[in-house]
Amino acid sequence: MASTKPKYNIKAVSQMVGIQPGTLRAWERRYRMIRPTRNEAGHRLYTDEHIKILKWLMEKVDKGFTISQAVSLLESSDPFTSGGNNVVDTNQLDSISNDLIEALLSFNEQEAQRIMDHSFSLFTPETVAIDIIGPMLMKVGDLWEVNKITSAHEHFASHFLRSRMGMMLLSIPVEPILPKALLVCGPEERHELGLLIFALYLKRKGYDVIYLGQSIIPKDMDTVIREIDPTYLFMSCTLKRNVPASLKMAESLQDSFPDLKIGLGGYAYHSLSPSEKERVRPFEVGNNKSEWDAWLAQEK
Repeated sequence: MASTKPKYNIKAVSQMVGIQPGTLRAWERRYRMIRPTRNEAGHRLYTDEHIKILKWLMEKVDKGFTISQAVSLLESSDPFTSGGNNVVDTNQLDSISNDLIEALLSFNEQEAQRIMDHSFSLFTPETVAIDIIGPMLMKVGDLWEVNKITSAHEHFASHFLRSRMGMMLLSIPVEPILPKALLVCGPEERHELGLLIFALYLKRKGYDVIYLGQSIIPKDMDTVIREIDPTYLFMSCTLKRNVPASLKMAESLQDSFPDLKIGLGGYAYHSLSPSEKERVRPFEVGNNKSEWDAWLAQEK
């Protein structure tokens, strides 16, 4: 198994991968496909996992892909399936997610920050959000529902993750290559972490994301949509009791804006009955990255 210990400087990586240091720095700034740590002198240090990712990208570039196309392929597939060597180690992701839960439920912010920083040194922001934070949120929610943790534990974890993910969202440069996407929680919804994960996913794909977060007054939605003129509207719903209101709003907005592509997603839709899911189906975005990719592809 490849070591996750940062040990290669940028000169060594340049020789191992066949890429100029200046080019590598530019790729990291623009595409954020890896995040090397830095030593006390401020110099970049890379892991074996970083080398594996960079070599794969270089192979694609050598075959005629642009670096942006190669990064997109990296994030939308499992490119190292041959021989069982995946670019992302599932066991490692689970371990990091569990360590983060333990730190947050112990109110240990310093340790949680360290774990998050380490995660970003190994994986892209999208991988951290979808494969580490996403499953962790579900575990924390389940623990809260069965009274194994208090509301204080849930609030502390949610506040920490909301802050870090908000910074992640702002750190990704806006490149309006694709249409605008308006993101907001459904009526009466206050749980926005799932929506933040989806916002990061869209922004990494180049969408011009307008993130509103918690629900707004229903009568204001028409005004906002007319002002922004988005191609997509995505609404999330975490609590099952709020599903009817979210669905009603989606249907009403679809009547008012027939060209608007509306998507619904969130934890609440997992627990719907078959008959309830049938009504949601025209708007259902899905629960994971592959389903999101498929939904966007069919709506283009």
